[in-house]
Amino acid sequence: MPRRFLKRHMPSPERIKQTKSLRFMGSMLHDPNLWHLNRHSVARAMAIGLFVALLPLPMQMLISASIAVPARANLPISVGLVWLTNPVTMPMIFFAEYKFGTLLMGASERIMPMEFSMGWLMNEIHHIWQPLMLGSVLLGAITGIAGYAGTMLYWRIWVGRNWQKRKLRRRRQN
Repeated sequence: MPRRFLKRHMPSPERIKQTKSLRFMGSMLHDPNLWHLNRHSVARAMAIGLFVALLPLPMQMLISASIAVPARANLPISVGLVWLTNPVTMPMIFFAEYKFGTLLMGASERIMPMEFSMGWLMNEIHHIWQPLMLGSVLLGAITGIAGYAGTMLYWRIWVGRNWQKRKLRRRRQN
């Protein structure tokens, strides 16, 4: 069951509540809905985590946590999902978002140099930021919605399958 798998790999609520960098959230972290593993809280966490992961912003974990708390989404899942974009995957994901943004805007693509440098980025940022942000927000929204719908569907199928197994076991016992 997804619940057992997730509980096994998630940190305990007490451990997260004691994290020094999260103490500013105070008693908001004591809401039990932030730690429950039910279909709705996990699906909301998937949507939030996937959306924020695809935004080219710093402090994605903090942004994800600050959205997950009022949305009453599962906090560890929403924060953990932002690591989808890590230093290894980030260039590929952001390049794909940029390409998607230029396609939607009908803008011409900027030619990337063979060696990336901060100087090139600073000179070109005014040309690439709009397609990158458009692509990031739209792909983030699409991925977040797909993550939410996929989680809801998967959870429903899983529970339905378990009900059928339980039903068959009861019939065999009678």
